[in-house]
Amino acid sequence: MRTSEWFWTLFLTAIPLVGIILLLIWGFGSSSNLNKSNWAKATLLWILVITSFYVVLLIIFGLSFLSMGGNDY
Repeated sequence: MRTSEWFWTLFLTAIPLVGIILLLIWGFGSSSNLNKSNWAKATLLWILVITSFYVVLLIIFGLSFLSMGGNDY
């Protein structure tokens, strides 16, 4: 892929909902460049890992915040 193709690829993936859809199309579509397909799969995997990490943090801090409330009625 040329530099200009990577430029537009990165630009389009920066658009919130469009980027996820394009990553799915490029990662699992049959007409994509092999390099772009592998990059899209790796990017989707990173999104999954980071989202999972944030969900775990949200659960931990949410539960600790709720437990700090006590029963002072």
